[in-house]
Parts: sequence; C-alpha cells; structure tokens
Amino acid sequence: MLSLPPQSLQDRTRFTFEQNHINISSLLLSLTRSRTLPKGLQLHCHIIKLGFQTIPLISHYLINFYSRTQLPINSQRIFEETHIKSSTTWSSVISSFAQNELPVLALRYFKKMVDHGIRPDDHILPSATKACAILSSCNVGRSVHCLALKTGYDVDVFVGSSVVDMYAKCGNIEDARKVFDEMPMRNVVSWSGMIYGYAQLGENEEALWLFKQAFFEKFEVNDFTFTSVIRVCGNTTLLGLGKQLHCLCLKLSFDSSSFIGSALISMYSKCGVVELAYCVFDEIRVRNLGMWNAMLMACAQHGHTDKVFGLFKEMETSGMTPNFITFLGTLYACSHSGFVEKGKYYFNLMKEYGIERGDQHYASMVDILGRANKVQEALAVIKEMPMQPTECVWGALLTGCRLHGDTELAAYAADKVFELGNVSSGMYVLLSNAYAAVGRYEDAARARKMLRDIGVKKETGLSWVEEGNIVHTFAAGDRCHFKSKEIYKKLEELEDEMEKVGYVADTSYVLREVGDEEKNMAIRYHSERLAIAFALITFQDKRPIRIMKNLRICGDCHTAIKFMSKCCGRVIIVRDNNRFHRFEDGKCSCRDYW
Repeated sequence: MLSLPPQSLQDRTRFTFEQNHINISSLLLSLTRSRTLPKGLQLHCHIIKLGFQTIPLISHYLINFYSRTQLPINSQRIFEETHIKSSTTWSSVISSFAQNELPVLALRYFKKMVDHGIRPDDHILPSATKACAILSSCNVGRSVHCLALKTGYDVDVFVGSSVVDMYAKCGNIEDARKVFDEMPMRNVVSWSGMIYGYAQLGENEEALWLFKQAFFEKFEVNDFTFTSVIRVCGNTTLLGLGKQLHCLCLKLSFDSSSFIGSALISMYSKCGVVELAYCVFDEIRVRNLGMWNAMLMACAQHGHTDKVFGLFKEMETSGMTPNFITFLGTLYACSHSGFVEKGKYYFNLMKEYGIERGDQHYASMVDILGRANKVQEALAVIKEMPMQPTECVWGALLTGCRLHGDTELAAYAADKVFELGNVSSGMYVLLSNAYAAVGRYEDAARARKMLRDIGVKKETGLSWVEEGNIVHTFAAGDRCHFKSKEIYKKLEELEDEMEKVGYVADTSYVLREVGDEEKNMAIRYHSERLAIAFALITFQDKRPIRIMKNLRICGDCHTAIKFMSKCCGRVIIVRDNNRFHRFEDGKCSCRDYW
C-alpha cells in the first residue's frame, strides 16, 4: 500500500481547505446575485458542517446573502455569531439593515461600531446616511455628515452623494444643494437626489432644469432619475414633456422598469389621458406593488370603478398582496361612485390582510357613508376609531352634512374641528361654506376671520390649459390674458346656446350675502369656464379639451360644463383637486355623484 509522506499530507489538507474556501465563496456570491434562497440555505448548512462560519470573509458573504434575500434578521444573527468582527463585517450588517428598511437598527449598530473604535469608511457612511433619510432625521444625518468631514470622506463621491440624497429626502434642500455644489465629482446618485429633492418640495422648474443639465453634460441617469422627473410632469400636468420623457425611456431601454411604469401611469392619469396609462400598464409584464397601486388609483380618480374592483381581484389572483395604499384607492373609488356596501366590504377586508387602518381609511369610510346620507352611521364609525379623529375625518363628515343639510351635526363636527387647534386653511373655508350654505353668514364670517387672524389667505381658484409648451392660467373674472376679449365673447355665445337648451344658473353656490344679479355675474366667469372658452377658440379640431383646477369644481360649473359639451360637441375633461370629470354629450363620468 502506497503511503504519502507527512509533508505531502499537510499540503493536501491545506489545498483542500483553500479550495473549499474558494469554491464556497464563489458559490455564495453567485447565489447572492441570483437571490436564490433555498440553495443558499443549503449552502449555509454545509458551511456550518465544515466549520467555515467563523471565517470573517465567509461571514461577510453570508450577511450580504441574507440582506439581498430580504432576511436582515438572519444577517444580524450571523454577525452576532462572528467572533472576529472586521470593518467589512460591520459594514455588511449596517448595510443589510439600511437596505431592508430597518433604519433604527442600522443607526444602533453604527453607534456600536464607533464605540468599538472602528473608523467608518466610504462603505459604512452611505448606509448610515440612508438610514437617516428613511427616518427623515436631519439632525442625526447632520451628525453623520460631520463625522464624514472629520474623517475626510466628505470628498468621496459615494459618501457625498449619499449626504446629498439624505438632506434632499429630509426636505433640507439648501444643505443638499450646498453639498452638491461643493462636490469635486458627482454621480447618478447625487444628481438623482437633488432632482428628487426639488420635485418633492414642488420646486418643479428647478428639478426639470437640473435634469436637463445632467442630461446635456452626459451624466448617466437611471430609472430613479426618470421617475422623479416624470412625476414632476404629472404634478404640473405637462403632458407634452411627459410624452417626450416616455420616448426617451424607450430609447434608453428603461421602459421595462416597474418604477418608471408607476410614474408614467400616474403622469398620464394626472394629465387626463387614462387610456395611455392603461397602455403602459399592459406593456410592462413584471409589475411591482407600486405599479398596481398607481393603476388602481388612476382608475379611481377617473371614475372607472368596475376596473378598480377588477384590478384588486387580479392582484389577489396573481399573488400580489395589497397594502394600505391599495385599500385607500379602493375605498376612494367606492366613495366617489356611491358603493356603500362595497366600501364596507373592503374596509372590513383590511383586517383579514392584517393591515392597520389609518386616519385616511376612516376618512374615506366616513365620506362613503356621509355622501350616501348615512351621517349617523358615519358618526358611529368616527366614535369607534382607535385613534383621535383627525382633520380629514371630521372634514369628511362635514361634507356629508352639508350635502344633505344636516346643520345640527355639521355644527357638532365644526366644534370638534375647532378643538383640534391649528387646522388647514381649507378646513376654515369648509366651515365658512357650510355656514353660508344655510344662511348663517355671521358664523361664516367668524370662520373667515379666524383664517385671517392666523395669517393665511384662502387659496385662489385657478384653472389652466396646456397649448404646446405653454401653460395658460386663468383666475375667476380674469381679464389679463391677451385673448380676453375673444374669450369673453366666446363665453357669451356659448351661454346663449346653453340657455336655449335649458341651462339655468344655480346661484346658491355663491356663498356671499350679495344680490341675485351680482351672484349671477360672479358665477358666470369662474376660472374653468374661461379656460374652456380659450380652448374652444384655440383648438379648432375635435381633440378632447383638458382643463386642470387647483380647487374643487363648483356645482353650477359642473352643470354648465355638461351643457357646454352638448352644445359644442366636444369632450371636456376637467381635473379638480379631488377627481377627474369627463364631460361628453351633456353627461359626466361621475354620474353627478361627486
């Protein structure tokens, strides 16, 4: 029998260990990239049998594997079992928490690491700033930024970009811009962070300008960058620019991204072209929950209630679990179509999915019942709330009371609103309108006085329409537009035609104590009517007219636009601050339930 010399046996043992180490590391990296959990678990068992789990590099790879497979608690367990914790091991576990939306744990372990005397590096600092961004904790984020300055990592492109992103997501756009401008080098994260920050704060022009600058300076942009800019187009209803960005996404092969898909669906919906939103949804086969929610909300806003129920069913069938936003959109659809029993069904279904109801879900349920003249039942829902009713909940009850003339309950709701202390300007206006509608003008004046006392003015009602790259904006009684004479002439002609087919102005929507003639004049020149008249003289073809409003459309204008659509033979789509109204041949998509 042939025996090996002792030295050869030692070499063979060392070779077997090294080869196993290399093979396991390579296999673990491969499974991490593919996020194959079952095989990864089997490999982890094999590592334990071989005793390799004590090797720092293997521990690092295991932590990353569980991080990528969304099991951060397993990452934590591996970390705690590792005897020798290097900077890389700390970096892996902190990143695992941050990437899996566990920011408190990420910052706790970051502090532990610093207390152990380990200096944070360009891998650890971005994870800490990401955790601060998730928590919107600007003070803690500023401390991390100071640590980066002290250690000299502030000039690192990855650290600097993460700091920009953190400040932007915390709403501190001035500090974000200061860091951004001082960076010696920038990458896609820093550009995307700044664009997102401006978009989030409604600084739409600055967001678009930055995107244009990044693009022309040939910086690489990613799907997150496009998502932010497309959302700007949706918020400002810039349909033309939104379409151009959609084409750019197609050219750069970003069209299959579900994040961009969600943004495009939302943008087309907000611009009143829900048909294109359907096309985007159908073309992207791999859909995340955000995309399902975007499509469901678009259908709800456009009054496609049956489609909302169909999408919800399709979600359940495909194995996608709905979240609180899904139910909010579904309840919203029920509220604006008068489906009381359906609303109750979805409201109760939330418990089966283990989703905790928030104040907005309760507000939607109160709105459903209030609009259906079930105000006492709505009040019972409020009294059963496990949390303190918020402004939006009492506001929903107030709306229901005003619709059905229940002044006693409206007064009770108003008292509850005043008990909340500081409320939005819109709530004071709602109180004032509720009192004025039943002739209690002194109470209405008191509510408006309170609005003035806190130094807030009622938001001016505006309507706008897009013509190419130009947005034309109108206010009630506006005569500043260069086509004012033509607009008012067209409006008078249209009103003559409307009166011939039965239109009578409803001046009860003028909530001021003035004469009938003055009320009639006030209601004739609301901003949406001026915008429609402008569109009629500008767009001679039969394209749908799309009007956007920042406030809710009044009842008389809603009736008037139905007559306008019949008299001029045009489709008129109006988006107010609550939903879409599609007027065609004298009818509205809301079926007058709005």
